Amino acid sequence: MLKGINLEVRKGEIISVVGPSGAGKTTLLMIMGTLEKADSGKIWIDEIDLNRLSEKKLSDFRNQNIGFVFQFHQLLPEFTALENVMIPALIGNAKRSEAEKNAKELLSLMRLTDRMEHKPAQLSGGEKQRVAVARALINRPRVVFADEPSGSLDSDNKAELHALFFELRDKLDQTFVIVTHDEQLASITDRTIHLIDGKIASAQ
Repeated sequence: MLKGINLEVRKGEIISVVGPSGAGKTTLLMIMGTLEKADSGKIWIDEIDLNRLSEKKLSDFRNQNIGFVFQFHQLLPEFTALENVMIPALIGNAKRSEAEKNAKELLSLMRLTDRMEHKPAQLSGGEKQRVAVARALINRPRVVFADEPSGSLDSDNKAELHALFFELRDKLDQTFVIVTHDEQLASITDRTIHLIDGKIASAQ
């Protein structure tokens, strides 16, 4: 349970959220990402009060403005990497040609040009997470929420994924809020939010 959380995230920031298991990290991420509702309080994104949106408008807002990356990529196994990245754009009624063009550009940025037509079972763990990051970015969201994005990766793939977040921030002015147990990642983010028992113990 979260208690009295007051947090502002600035555009272009990379913030890590750390704390022991049960501290409320994932709950905070889910509430900020509108996947769960808070019992009280408000969530604003660029002066839009999300509490005032209907379920349909909130769903549309989430699709167009919020990206998600989870620990286990959540790619659809029957689709190629390219198709997986395109899905959120197609759900948002983008033209297929435009969605494909943007997806190819993002996968190229992820250094996956030669893996676009591969299905998830044919990709390494690191490649699957980079596809998941591209999918999160396809609609050019205002913020990406990532829950333990490197938690299932080996050291080399972790380092590559962490570096990628900063590259995307520099190239796209992308904002990231990342829940992590990885001390190395937390040490290089712009700010680290420490949660303990549902409260912010420190933010530095």
